[in-house]
Amino acid sequence: MLNDIRITPSILNVDRENLSSEIARIASVSDYIHLDVMDNIFVPNFTFDFDAATKIIGETSIPVDSHLMVADVDQIAINYAQSGSASVTFHVEACSDIRATAAGIRKHGARASIALKPATEIEFYEEFLDEIDMVLIMTVEPGFGGQKFMVEMMDKVRRTKRLMGTRPIWLQVDGGVSLETIEIAREAGADTFVAGSAVFNADDPAAMVNQLRDRISHQ
Repeated sequence: MLNDIRITPSILNVDRENLSSEIARIASVSDYIHLDVMDNIFVPNFTFDFDAATKIIGETSIPVDSHLMVADVDQIAINYAQSGSASVTFHVEACSDIRATAAGIRKHGARASIALKPATEIEFYEEFLDEIDMVLIMTVEPGFGGQKFMVEMMDKVRRTKRLMGTRPIWLQVDGGVSLETIEIAREAGADTFVAGSAVFNADDPAAMVNQLRDRISHQ
């Protein structure tokens, strides 16, 4: 796998009754699993509570990036780091102390990531870039899978990349990533890609992960 490109399939819309087998289909080709945790408060949808999410994290052989779309996320994010998440992504809009939350995540050995909704500007959070490991730019409104990729977010991706400078921070996009859109995001500066529907709606999810990676491997 290319060291500077990561494909992280989202299990948001997979068959929950056969979750282990669904994950196994892409285990050998994926860099991370993207675990979308929604509380029906911060976003109008509910996915997993902490116990269910912890079970997935503990039973999954692939590193898990827990994307927390929940209210009052400060302590919850640290709990997910303690649970074994390889990476914990929390929304700046739901966090009261970004610096302390990121430090708490890192203290427990996980990567700390901030996520921004489409209307949230990255420039307000430049001061935290030395204390995090990844920035997630949402390319849909968070809450549901299968939405259309917001190409207008590519300017924010470019601006984020410029603000990062030489810092070793990953730049992730999430929402509507497919064979048709991943090149656009890569050209804008993204290096970490969440793909849900495109992967698990494919006849061969593992082959689709490889196709997504191949589509941008020359860039």
